[in-house]
Amino acid sequence: MKANVLLFGLLAPALLSACAPQTPAPTPVPAPRPVATTAPAAPTPPRFTGDWRDAPLTLGAWRWSVAGGQSVASFGLTAQSPPIMLACIAKGSVQLRVAGNVTTATPIGITTSGGTFPLMSDPPSPGATAIVVTLPARAPVLDAMAFSRGRFVIEVAGQLPSYLPAWPEVARVIEDCR
Repeated sequence: MKANVLLFGLLAPALLSACAPQTPAPTPVPAPRPVATTAPAAPTPPRFTGDWRDAPLTLGAWRWSVAGGQSVASFGLTAQSPPIMLACIAKGSVQLRVAGNVTTATPIGITTSGGTFPLMSDPPSPGATAIVVTLPARAPVLDAMAFSRGRFVIEVAGQLPSYLPAWPEVARVIEDCR
């Protein structure tokens, strides 16, 4: 008899739970979709305030090449998308291209050991990714860039200046264009 009572005591909860209403399994919650975010912009280095001849050079190197039949000197860390290019676009016409977007012609200053040359960029074309200045191959500013003592500076309004080494690639493009 004790065995029956014990057996009934163990089976009673199982039998009663079978009669209880079944609760449906919880519906899985979909994982939240990732939100697209942009990486924070790299901090802008502070503008150099001393003598331009003492400023650290902009990182990169000059490379000379022939692209599309044009003599081209490009400056940057890699050959792809250089921030500065000097190209002979036609015999007697040199083009300086600085990466950037503007909506109107923009002031550009070039400082060399021979002096400072204020220039104005060409009017931008729609979708342009560079600020362009077209110069005659015999423009004094080009000779000043080629023969500057060690470096020269290109300053575009609204951008940090580029302190560039005066390497032979610059003179090569100018001479190829004359």
